[in-house]
Amino acid sequence: MFEIYPAIDIRHGQVVRLQEGDPLRQTVFADDPVAAAARWAKAGARWLHIVNLDGAFDEASQAAAEFDALLRALCAVGPRVQFGGGVRTLLRIESALDAGVSRIVLGTVAVEQPQLVQEAVLRFGSSAIAVGLDTRLGRVRTRGWQADGGLMAIELGKQMKAAGVELLIHTEIERDGLLTGANVEGSAELAQACNLRVIVSGGVASLDDVRRAKSSESRGIAGVIMGRALYQGTVDLRQALTNLERRL
Repeated sequence: MFEIYPAIDIRHGQVVRLQEGDPLRQTVFADDPVAAAARWAKAGARWLHIVNLDGAFDEASQAAAEFDALLRALCAVGPRVQFGGGVRTLLRIESALDAGVSRIVLGTVAVEQPQLVQEAVLRFGSSAIAVGLDTRLGRVRTRGWQADGGLMAIELGKQMKAAGVELLIHTEIERDGLLTGANVEGSAELAQACNLRVIVSGGVASLDDVRRAKSSESRGIAGVIMGRALYQGTVDLRQALTNLERRL
């Protein structure tokens, strides 16, 4: 089912949004991630997209056990949770799933340890594992988007398809956090080239972006992730979800 995923990016315990993934271009939108989750749940969200930016940047400000306590609180709010950011071992995947997460997003390890992705799919099931395919000008980035992964998007997507992955989250870093509009066509082309479902991320700014993504569902688009547009009020989540239901 096509979904809208409100994003809750967490850094040093706060809900933030970055511009183009740059930790120096950060805006803090809330001090309480659980309250943010409750806000989107009240608006009707069925899923939440949670990112541990401390983990992604290898600058963890709290132990995994501490963060899992926060994850449990976020999962208890109601919507299902899709979670990523610094998840790079099978043990970390298992602990997050045990905390109540429904789907884990793997990014850096898909490039650095592709065999781990295959093991994760075999152990936890394809519905519990997605791969975050984060690109800048078509090239995959890793380590919180700070390093060049040495692969083009379609190349990695095909590798992940062979590993048993069924879902990608495609983020265009040069659009992320800028409200410039999503590249739905590029994500649809990626979905078709790799024969995978793809969630669009990066630059989603308006209801028109959601409509364009929904109209590409038959080409493999499975949803959109929205962050800054929701926090700044450019898009009303309840209205977006209502419009989506009316078009189904």
